[in-house]
Amino acid sequence: MEHVQRRVAEAYRRVREVDRPEVWIDLRAQAEVADEARGVDARLAAGETLPLAGVLLAVKGNIDVRGLPTTAGCPSYAYEPDADAPAVAALRAAGAIVLGTTNMDQFATGLVGTRSPYGAVRNALDPHRVSGGSSAGSAVAVALGIADLALGTDTAGSGRVPAAFNGIVGVKPTRGLVSTEGVVPACASLDCVSLFARTLPEARRAAALLASPAPPPRRPGPWRVAVPGRGQLGELDPGWAQAYQAAADRLAAAGAELRTVDLGPFTEAAALLYQGAFVAERYTAVGRFVDEHLDDPALDPTVARIITSARDLPAHALFADQRRLAVLRERARAELGDSDALLLPTTPGHPTLAEVAADPVGANTRLARFTNSANLLDLCGIAVPAGEVGGLAFGVMLLGPAQCDDRIAEIAALLAPPVRLAVVGAHLAGGPLNHQLVSLGARLAAATATAPEYRLYALATEPAKPGLVRVGATGAPIEAEVWELSAAALGAFTAALPRPMTLGSVTLADGSAVTGFLCEPSALDGAEDITAYGGWRAYQDRHRP
Repeated sequence: MEHVQRRVAEAYRRVREVDRPEVWIDLRAQAEVADEARGVDARLAAGETLPLAGVLLAVKGNIDVRGLPTTAGCPSYAYEPDADAPAVAALRAAGAIVLGTTNMDQFATGLVGTRSPYGAVRNALDPHRVSGGSSAGSAVAVALGIADLALGTDTAGSGRVPAAFNGIVGVKPTRGLVSTEGVVPACASLDCVSLFARTLPEARRAAALLASPAPPPRRPGPWRVAVPGRGQLGELDPGWAQAYQAAADRLAAAGAELRTVDLGPFTEAAALLYQGAFVAERYTAVGRFVDEHLDDPALDPTVARIITSARDLPAHALFADQRRLAVLRERARAELGDSDALLLPTTPGHPTLAEVAADPVGANTRLARFTNSANLLDLCGIAVPAGEVGGLAFGVMLLGPAQCDDRIAEIAALLAPPVRLAVVGAHLAGGPLNHQLVSLGARLAAATATAPEYRLYALATEPAKPGLVRVGATGAPIEAEVWELSAAALGAFTAALPRPMTLGSVTLADGSAVTGFLCEPSALDGAEDITAYGGWRAYQDRHRP
């Protein structure tokens, strides 16, 4: 079985293992996805360069995927798209394979992930808590290790709140940077296609394939990061203020200059999105459909009330809010000044499913305190993990001026915990390429072995390198080392990685999965199987001149 086909088989094993049917609206049949994987393997064998070969993609249910209905979380709204949305098409062209469409807060109206006739999407880490929304299923599919990447949308925080709650990375690009063609609109003038990944390097690699045009080159650090004045964050869940301060301290320790700003214009703008006339754009998007289907039991009552309440908002109220927003936008820009980014908690807290059920609007409104303003103020954003509080994932968000997407990602890399990288060949300690890791600040964390699922081959490369492939039951444990390095360093390392080497998920002897060296299947033609030696060092010791 080739590399991409094996990854598909692993994903469907994981689907069965976690038993989370509420993640999906339409999950493609495994045989159909495996057939597409064979096509990707064939393209690789023919020498085609596919940067996302073997990457499995989940797509939010309001984004068109050819061959699957687009529902926006409402079965009676479903239609059959003629083509993939451009964002889906771009990732597929790079070798990604779509697993299916994911569950969501209906019509992308909510930040909780519970407003869906397909069921409430439970948090990946604590099933008694919400997953966050509206891109709920997309985030959980990535967090559970089923999908490698996922597409969502983000109007009020739907690409950032679920990332924070599930301990993954969420990218909200500058408005217009990624095409929203083929996306059911929520607020068409504010909508963005968002992206989820487990690590920052994976997110940045995929985001670069979606961006058109590419953001301008970054300004080199040291970075200037704005933080709110004392007491301006408002009420947070226990321990969250301390976790936020720890994240700010990490940036300062990494060389960033922290400067205090007034958060007022940002929170005032946030209130305009749902408490003002801008919500009328949601009625423009799907209001007529909702009006005509009020008796539909699949229509979420909270979503229906929000959309229909916008029907009769007067035009003068919208113009007044637009004028108010213009003033707030200028105040926000003045506060940021020449700051590169604004650091905030992604949300004030993390409610349980029961708490949201008891107060669906109030709980949702609280979650939007820091996220609602980003698109209104024309900011780009990225949400990244920043530790744990009481066993729950805690995340922070960096907001920056439009077109500074790469800049805020560079700053976010300073917050990322070390990435573990498994090496089995020339990068082992003392090996001819180990200096590449050491020069990036990597440190040896453990000497170990892979799970007994791999075979090792001697490749015809210079310098000599082995190729590791997963084969399942016919494999054996292979000597390995685990090195720790920053996410930014891993990104630089990946960018310089020559073919036929690739990075993918490697399972270790203790059952944990880390990023590690693999190789393209085409490189194995004529290569010597050296699995019996148990590792690269033992093989080289036996073959020294």
